[in-house]
Amino acid sequence: MTDGDESVAIYDREGAVTGSAPRGRMRAEGLWHAASSVLVRSPDLRSVYVHRRTWDKDVYPGAYDCWAGGVVAAGESPDHAAARELAEELGVHTTPRFLFRTRHERGTVRFHAFVYETCWDGPVVHQPTEIAEGWWMHLSELRERLRDPHWPFVPDGRQFVEEWLTFHGLG
Repeated sequence: MTDGDESVAIYDREGAVTGSAPRGRMRAEGLWHAASSVLVRSPDLRSVYVHRRTWDKDVYPGAYDCWAGGVVAAGESPDHAAARELAEELGVHTTPRFLFRTRHERGTVRFHAFVYETCWDGPVVHQPTEIAEGWWMHLSELRERLRDPHWPFVPDGRQFVEEWLTFHGLG
């Protein structure tokens, strides 16, 4: 099965699962779906893991991000998707903590986001087909960089950082 044939859960705008579709169709038609996003924090809670996406990603290629994650597969729970994506993308094997649910809508990229966080002090191993490079960045530096609208950071990641800061009373 190719990536475009992978079956993903399809949602309606309000957040109810309505069925499934191949990933390629979901992208081509801009169907509502769900994705899990996990913020990896250092044990002292001062830094987050930031990475640059590879140039062959189907959405926001080459952009920076601080969220590990991806679409929820058909029949998969968002919790399972979060742990699976975290392990696949960064080699981090832990159970992330669910924080909140939100919606992201920008053009044909429309999804319900299940937002998580975890602390990690072990090795980070990038999945080479998804992550070009990555490093720990102090939260103050991330906030400063995100003030620059020209810094090539994924739009959903910008949104989630702002919502995450508000969630923790840091906004």
